[in-house]
Amino acid sequence: MSGELILVLVLLAITIVLFAIGRPRMDVVAVLVIVALPLTGVLTVPETLAGFADPNVILIAALFVVGEGLSRTGVTYRLGDWLSARAGSSTPGLIVLLMLSVAALGAVMSSTGVVAIFIPVVLSIAARTGLSPRQLMMPLSMAGLMSGMLTLIATAPNLVVDAELRRMGFDGFGFFSVTPFGLVILALGIGYILLARRFLGDDRGASGSDRRTFGSLIADYEVDSRTGRYRVGAASPLIGRTLAAADLAPSLSSVLGLERTRFLRGTTLSTAGETVVQRGDTLVLDIVPSPAERRRLDLERLDVVGDFFESYARQVGMAEVIVTPDSRAMGRSIREMRFRTEYEVTVLGVRHAGHAAGADFSDRRLHPGDTLLVAGGWNQIHRFREEARDFAPMDLPSEGDEVAPAADRAPFALLSVAVMIVLMVTGFVPNVIAALIAALMMGLFRVIDMPSAYRSIHWPTLLLIAGMLPFAQALEVTGGIDLAADALLSAFGGAGPALILGALFVTTAVIGLFVSNTATAVLMAPIAITAADHLGASPYPFAMVVMLAASSAFMTPVSSPVNTLVVEPGRYRFGDFVRLGVPFTVLVLVVSVLMVPLLLPL
Repeated sequence: MSGELILVLVLLAITIVLFAIGRPRMDVVAVLVIVALPLTGVLTVPETLAGFADPNVILIAALFVVGEGLSRTGVTYRLGDWLSARAGSSTPGLIVLLMLSVAALGAVMSSTGVVAIFIPVVLSIAARTGLSPRQLMMPLSMAGLMSGMLTLIATAPNLVVDAELRRMGFDGFGFFSVTPFGLVILALGIGYILLARRFLGDDRGASGSDRRTFGSLIADYEVDSRTGRYRVGAASPLIGRTLAAADLAPSLSSVLGLERTRFLRGTTLSTAGETVVQRGDTLVLDIVPSPAERRRLDLERLDVVGDFFESYARQVGMAEVIVTPDSRAMGRSIREMRFRTEYEVTVLGVRHAGHAAGADFSDRRLHPGDTLLVAGGWNQIHRFREEARDFAPMDLPSEGDEVAPAADRAPFALLSVAVMIVLMVTGFVPNVIAALIAALMMGLFRVIDMPSAYRSIHWPTLLLIAGMLPFAQALEVTGGIDLAADALLSAFGGAGPALILGALFVTTAVIGLFVSNTATAVLMAPIAITAADHLGASPYPFAMVVMLAASSAFMTPVSSPVNTLVVEPGRYRFGDFVRLGVPFTVLVLVVSVLMVPLLLPL
C-alpha cells in the first residue's frame, strides 16, 4: 500500500467522520476536501475541480430549474393535490402512492430529476396535511433509488453494466430484464418504510403555524354569504366591457372576479380590471342581483362550491390590511376609493370594531383600525402591500406559500418536461442536454425568468456533489480500487457462486458509499463478469447483482445525489440514512442472492 493511498484513505475517513457528526455542514466539508486533495499530491488542482464540470452536476442544476418551472405553474401542487385526494387522511396511503408515483416516473427518466421535481410536491403536501417533511422525504429518496431497478434505462449504472457485457462479447440485457427484481424490492421497500418511518422522528411542532387561511378569512368577513356566480349570456350588454367598467347597477359593488375556461389551460379566475367580458364567462359577484336585474344583464345563476376561493388560491391571492390613523382613506367609502382602478385589487369585505360590516360595506365610511380583505393576482397583492401607504399590511394567509404565478403557462411547462423525457428515453441526446433543453424551453415560453431560475438552484447540494466526485479518481489513481478488487477475488475465488454473488453485492455497495454509483458500476462490472468466467458460470447473474447493488445506495446521504437532494428539506442527519438504509440494504442483499440465480441460472 503506497503512501499516497494511505493519505487518501485517511482523508476519506476524516470526511466520513465529519459527515457522521454533522459538524461542519456537509457542503463545507466538501470545500475542505477540494482544498485537501491537491495537497496530498495525488490530484492536481484542475483534476480536483473537475467535479464542477461533471455532467451530473450540470444535470441536477438544470433539473432544479425544471422543477421550479413546474412549481411556478402549479403543476407540482396539482400533483400533490391528486396524491392527497387519493390518499385521504391516511398517511400510509399517501406514502404508498408517493413511492409508486416516483418509482413509475423514475423508471423512464433520471431518478435524480424525478426526486428534484417531487421535492416541492412533497413540501406542499406536508404543509397542507400537517405532516413533517421528515416522514415523506426519505420515502421519496428511497423510491427514487428503487426506480433504477425497474428498467434498463432507469439509471446510468444499468447502462454501464450492459455496455460491459456487450464489450466482452455477450448479449446485453433486455429493457425489462431487471424489472422482476425491482418490483419485488419496491414492494419490500414500501412495506419497510411503513414500518420503519417512526424512526425518522417528527418535527411538526417546530414548524407549526397559526397563520390565517382563505377559509378563515372568508368566514370572518362573511364573504361566502354574499358570493354568487353568474354566467354571461349571448345578449348581455356586459360583453366587450372591462371588469373595471362593468357596473351592474348603482347599488352593486364591483365584480369580484371573472372565471374563464380556455383550451388546454383549464379554468382561471381573473381579477384584473382590464379583463374584457366575453360570452360564456362567469362573473363572481358579492351580492345576489334581483331577478329583473339578471334578466336585463342576461346572467344565469350558477352554484357556488364551498371552497370556491380556495380552489383558485394559486392564481388569485387574498390579504388583510388595516386603515392607519393618518390614512387618506379615513371618511371615504370603498366605492370612492376605486380600489380596482388605483390598486388593481378588489375589496371582498370590511371589519369594523371586530365585526363584519355586512353586504353594504362598499358605501360605509372607513375609520382608523378598520381591516379590509382584498383579493387580486398575487403580484398585485404583493405590490399593494408594499406601495399602498394608507394601509398597514397584516400576515399573508398560508395559501401564499403555494403561489403559482405562471399558472396559465402550465401546458408549456408540461410540454417542456415531455420533450425532456422523450429525449432521455430515446437517448437521442445525453441526459444533461435534454434537461438543459427543457430549462431553455421554459424560459422561451416564459414559464420561468432568470432571477427565479437562479434562485431555484440549491447551490449547497451542487457543491457537495462536486466536492465528493474527485475521491473516485483519487482512489483509482492510487490503486485503492484495484486493491479491493484483488482482495475480493483472492478471498472468495474458491467459494460457491452464491457466496461470490453476496460478496460482489457487498463490495459494490461499500464502494458506492464513497464514489458515485456510476463509477462503482464501471469498476465492478468487469470484475463480476471475469469472476463468472473463472467459475465457468453465466455472466448475467453476476452482472445483475452489480446492477442491483449499484442502485442500493441507501446507507449515507452522499451515496447518491438522490439522497443528497432530500437532506436539507427533510432536515436529516447522516445517522438517519445509516439507521434506515443499512437494514434495508441487507434486505436487498438477501433478495438479490436468493432471487437472481432463480431467474438467471448460473
